Amino acid sequence: MWMYLGLLAALFLGLHNLCKKHAVQGNEVFPVLLGTISAGFLLLLPIYLISIFNAEFAQKIGLYISTIPIKVHGFIFIKSMIMASSWVLAYQALKHLPITIVTPIRSAGPFFTFIGAIIIYKEMPNTLQWLGFFIIIFSVLLYSKVGKREGINFKKNKWIFAIIAATFLGASSGLYDKFLIQTLALTPQTLQFWFCFYTILILLIILSITWFPKAEKRKAFIWRWTIPAVGILLQLADYFYFKALQDEEALIMLLSAIKRSQILIAVILGGMLFKEKNKRKKLVPLIGIMLGVGLILYS
Repeated sequence: MWMYLGLLAALFLGLHNLCKKHAVQGNEVFPVLLGTISAGFLLLLPIYLISIFNAEFAQKIGLYISTIPIKVHGFIFIKSMIMASSWVLAYQALKHLPITIVTPIRSAGPFFTFIGAIIIYKEMPNTLQWLGFFIIIFSVLLYSKVGKREGINFKKNKWIFAIIAATFLGASSGLYDKFLIQTLALTPQTLQFWFCFYTILILLIILSITWFPKAEKRKAFIWRWTIPAVGILLQLADYFYFKALQDEEALIMLLSAIKRSQILIAVILGGMLFKEKNKRKKLVPLIGIMLGVGLILYS
């Protein structure tokens, strides 16, 4: 069941990436990021209020946000720091690179997760799962060759390094999620609500230095409907992802790989909507990724 929850997460992540590209294109990155996280927080706020004033009803519908100790708040704050750094780098890179290049590089996240899952959690997939995992990784690497045809030098472009760093931080957060969900027994909605809360605080500090004091940057910001859409889609994706992680049999390295099937939406719909090049050539590694996901599900 956790594998199919991972596919649902991938669906919403793919739509989230499309909206994110539209939201940041020619726009100020930091206020866009704050707007998306704030939208997710506002989506969860009614659930938090219901949990306070009508806990029985919240528990009945399975969306109760539980009270947690200060120590656990500290663990969630660490996740917020990791992801805030990852998003700042990723949004900046997305602003300057094609979505059909950014998304595949982000899809290399399972490789970092793979290392951590084996070392930290001692995960051992079966033969078909190993095969599917490495097909996904190999397919992602093929995108670098396609990227060179779009005038992007993967060794000299600073935005490539930014998206790689963002991917590494995102993978680290994924490993950390398993600790938060399984070891600390946090429910998805509890983790999501407090994560959004602390991330907003972090972003407000960043914006108070880099954006609020500068009038020219404030004027350059453009409000778009996709800004709140990004936040809402992300919370839906995270909910299904965390629900999958609640299954003790869930392997984080495979779940991370399954989520990469979001690339289907990014390459096909993203390529059409944003008129990006080499869409047909990008379909070759795309098929490889889908084959890898298929093997993992079949196993």
